[in-house]
Amino acid sequence: MSAALERLQAVVGRELGVSGWHVVSQDMIDRFADVTSDHQFIHVDPVRAAQTPFGGTVAHGFLTLSLLSVLGQEAIPPIEERVIGINYGFDKVRFPAPVKAGARVRGRFVLDGITPRSAGEMLLRYQATIEIEGEAKPAVSAEWLTLAVMR
Repeated sequence: MSAALERLQAVVGRELGVSGWHVVSQDMIDRFADVTSDHQFIHVDPVRAAQTPFGGTVAHGFLTLSLLSVLGQEAIPPIEERVIGINYGFDKVRFPAPVKAGARVRGRFVLDGITPRSAGEMLLRYQATIEIEGEAKPAVSAEWLTLAVMR
């Protein structure tokens, strides 16, 4: 068993870290809408969105989910022997609460499991949560899989 695998197995079930806060601005939401061609009014039309139960524009769920990359880089300690980490996918994703334009979010990560694959690969499972500052419900709750390619 590699030293990296031994160290990681010792922290399975523990929180690895929490990222800093990040603002989800209207500009970010608008740019995401342009890239994905998803211009639904609840995302890009503040006047119409103000008339909804959200009271204003909200971020796309997939925009919020995509923030896991930067939030994870901040919060998850690097694996010393890893050459590259690859997003492998998700087993479960939920969007319990919307992120209003201008809100701040942060990521919280628990290492949930490790599956050695080949001699040079490990599949890591994280319980990833994106919290919204001042809100009881998270924006995202996900089982996130990453593949660590080792030296």
